[in-house]
Amino acid sequence: MDIEKAMTDGIVFKGKSSVAKKGTKVKTKAKKKSYISGAHGSGAAKMRAEYRRKRANRHK
Repeated sequence: MDIEKAMTDGIVFKGKSSVAKKGTKVKTKAKKKSYISGAHGSGAAKMRAEYRRKRANRHK
């Protein structure tokens, strides 16, 4: 009976990970304005912000 039902209806795999992911969000600074513009003082972020500015102004 179960095998016939699986063959006709198919098998649905549901994991607990989709339910658990809804409640736990990862907080990141990477997309915030001050982090992107390099305003928080990191030399690497300032350099990346400079590259972004150059790329944005390339075809203007």
